[in-house]
Amino acid sequence: MSMILKTEKVIKEWTDYNGHMNMSYYILIFDNAAEVMLTKFRMGGDSAQSDKKSTFAVETHTTYDQEVKLGEEVEVHLTYLDHDKKRIHYRVSMFHKEKKYLAATTEVLSLYIDLNQRKVAEFESEKIKIMDDFIKTNSSKFNTEKLFLLNKLKK
Repeated sequence: MSMILKTEKVIKEWTDYNGHMNMSYYILIFDNAAEVMLTKFRMGGDSAQSDKKSTFAVETHTTYDQEVKLGEEVEVHLTYLDHDKKRIHYRVSMFHKEKKYLAATTEVLSLYIDLNQRKVAEFESEKIKIMDDFIKTNSSKFNTEKLFLLNKLKK
């Protein structure tokens, strides 16, 4: 594990009649955690507002490995990251905070978008440097097992 993005406590509104967190809220938690990562790489909400550039998810693969229940806390970690000139590929993994088991993962492929034109754009050199520096520092901690979208980057 290389970077804790977010910790959340499962609230009643996120649970379903099976007594555990509903699948849609896993995605909500993953999306909110990814925003932390994107902000670090200067591609989050602030960038969308100021630079008119953002990322759009175009493909995902999610696993639900073990349930989490009302009142339990989870941590979301960035466990893999790569990119090409126009795409960012990452996986975030959710772990039960107390018991440390893997609860779920989501792997995402996103395109970098110029919001003025609503078209795919290339990352600016400073954003590539931020991502490359992060990858260089953390790649030894990445988990590359069971990546489904690995061949989607154009290197």
